[in-house]
Amino acid sequence: MNPQLLGLLHTKFGERITTVSAICSQHAADESWHFPSPPDAVCFPETATEVSELVKLAAQFNTPLIPYGAGTSLEGHIFATEGGITVDLSLMNQVIAINSEDLDCVVQPGIRRKVLNNQLRHEGLFFPVDPGADASLGGMVATRASGTNAVRYGTMKDNVLALTAVMADGAIVHTGTRARKSAAGYDLTRLLVGSEGTLGIITEITLKLYPIPDCQAAARVTFPSIRAAVESAIQVVQFGVAVARMELMDAQGIKAINAYSRMNLPLLPTLFFEFHGSKNMVSEQAGQVKEIVQQQGGSDYSWAINTEDRNQLWHARHTAYYAIIATGKGSRGWTTDVCVPVSKLADCIVQTSQDLESSSMHASIIGHVGDGNFHVIFSVDPDNEVQINEVKHFNERLVERALQMHGTCTGEHGIGLGKKNWLQKEAGAAIELMKAIKHALDPKGVFNPGKVV
Repeated sequence: MNPQLLGLLHTKFGERITTVSAICSQHAADESWHFPSPPDAVCFPETATEVSELVKLAAQFNTPLIPYGAGTSLEGHIFATEGGITVDLSLMNQVIAINSEDLDCVVQPGIRRKVLNNQLRHEGLFFPVDPGADASLGGMVATRASGTNAVRYGTMKDNVLALTAVMADGAIVHTGTRARKSAAGYDLTRLLVGSEGTLGIITEITLKLYPIPDCQAAARVTFPSIRAAVESAIQVVQFGVAVARMELMDAQGIKAINAYSRMNLPLLPTLFFEFHGSKNMVSEQAGQVKEIVQQQGGSDYSWAINTEDRNQLWHARHTAYYAIIATGKGSRGWTTDVCVPVSKLADCIVQTSQDLESSSMHASIIGHVGDGNFHVIFSVDPDNEVQINEVKHFNERLVERALQMHGTCTGEHGIGLGKKNWLQKEAGAAIELMKAIKHALDPKGVFNPGKVV
């Protein structure tokens, strides 16, 4: 850290700029397996103006800036690979406005997903994008987050109306409006959504909201094989049943959940469903799904209607990541994801499952199968080179398979450090366009260097 820069930062931010090693270490890693890379300092701005002043100073001294939300990302997005300053946005955590009549809200980037929904509940509204982790909304925008509700409500790119961001010259720009559609110029909002902190620092977000459904119900169905489960999911999508969630878990994942969450679910490939709407709509959707799954050998069709039972079911699903990690002693999680056209999903998952059968590692397949997206979660010892190499080889086969099926190397985790090589293969010549955009908006390479491109 340049001493002159550090002195200027202390003058501006006081105790909200720190080089204390313990705090820098806390910001050195996310939930991925990559070896931690701490920043030289951590800054805690409170306003967009302060972020702008920080950016101007960092640019003056060619010092990297790494935006930080909650640290729940999965591909090394927040690692300070070249040192610099982590910009922790956790103090910018307010709901600025809730516009109930227009079904939207304006928030700061540091607010967490669960906190936002707790405040919206009093208005009879909710924000549906649910990546599982209690992520910050700014991080969810930056990584183009998705999750269990995406089959019904879409991902972050579908639910962000407008943004305020600080660009590399310190300019504070506003993209989009609260209008539900626009044909005015380039879509700068979508350019920033999913940019992983490499093009600017997001300081304000306008989000779409939805009424809390009158009726919600969940169901769980087991299958004799993973192919039967996935074929059922495909048919639900192709028949147009408007499920809110449709999640796949293989038998190994169920076993891990049983041990971790003290449950007693059957050790079979399982689909979890949730239905939203009026009582009649939910009943109709559930009946359609039951008819479809029975044709594929689905059985043990059990309902969870009251809130406590539904919350228990989805809590178990959301803790699956940690449940699978717990199957290995002293291990971390290595999770990867791909997304393929839904017609290719069964073949992709079955072939991936066959690869896992020959693996020596603890692993499980979990899928947001309604939109063709699934994850493989390994429990690994990051210091064990043999294990790391085995998982790397598996990941290469998985991503190559997805690309051959006209899919993508990541459906929702993003690129970060972990999938840069695969992005280059997937994008082809378009990677040069991405690099040109990066250079045009961040000519000094200050924002989150070493990520994406």
